[in-house]
Parts: sequence; structure tokens; C-alpha cells
Amino acid sequence: MLKQITLVSSLLLIASVPAHAVEFMDAAWAKQACAAWNADANLTSGLMDADGYSWIKNDNKRGYKLVQMYRTDCGESTKVQLNIVMQGDKATCSYGGAPDGKKMDASYDYLMHATDADWTCMGEGKFGCGAMGAMASGKLKFDGPKMEAMKVMGPFEGFLQLTGKVAGTKTECKAK
Repeated sequence: MLKQITLVSSLLLIASVPAHAVEFMDAAWAKQACAAWNADANLTSGLMDADGYSWIKNDNKRGYKLVQMYRTDCGESTKVQLNIVMQGDKATCSYGGAPDGKKMDASYDYLMHATDADWTCMGEGKFGCGAMGAMASGKLKFDGPKMEAMKVMGPFEGFLQLTGKVAGTKTECKAK
């Protein structure tokens, strides 16, 4: 009986220890962001056909689009990447993590960065921090096809809010 009590006590202790927190915009966070992308119909369906425009099909026949992002506070060397592919009738995230070596092309792909405060504001969807406001005010630094982003403003807005839906701690940056 004592062994059973000890085993149960040990299991309860292990269960009560918090899991390692994911750092905002690290490779583990990007993997979770990829899963969140795939669970969001505004992104998966909206980027297939947003008012007659198919964002995902503008990929230079490579079969994917890249979205890289990082925290300005931490520097470009800390960027993460989402690979978006057309899968059936959806724009699906096939990979989330550290950049995988695919070459970025600013005619089709996106590189975004912002301060921690601005990522928080955009993630919460606060007034002035939506996609249009963030781009216009410079809160979101953005390389990529800006006119294309304008064509898919609704899904783009949803993507920015996704950064607030995927949990992650914003600790002080280790590298810059």
C-alpha cells in the first residue's frame, strides 16, 4: 500500500510541475503557430480565395510561400519561419520552426518584425494595431509583396492576431 501511495504522490508532484514555457517566436512557438494557422479557417480558406484573389497560388510555381518573422528586440538572427503550401483547397502550414534554408523571395514571401510591445498590441487586435494600422504606422516592419497583403487584408489581420493566440513568454533576448 505504501508503494502505491508513494507512486501516486510522485505522479501528482510531476503533474504539478509546470512544463517548460515556450518562448515567443522561438522554433517551438513557430511549430505551435503552424498548428494554429491550420485550425483557422480565415487563413486556410481565406488565403485560397480572398475576394477573387488566391494568395497561396502566387508562389512562382515553387509550391510554397514563406513567412518569416522575429522580435525586433532580439534581432534578425532569431527569426522563425512558417512554410505555407496549397493542400487540396486550403492554404496550409506544412512547417513551423527555425528557417529551413529555403531562399526567401520578396516578390512572393514575407519577412516581418516588430517590437515586443507592438507584437502584443497586434496580437490583441487593439485599435491602431490591426494589419492596416500596423503597416501604416510602422509598428510592423514588413518586406514582401505589400500590394498582395492589401488584397488579403482580412486574413492578414487574422494572422497578426494569431501571434497573440499562441502562448509564449517574452523574456529578455539572449542574442541580437
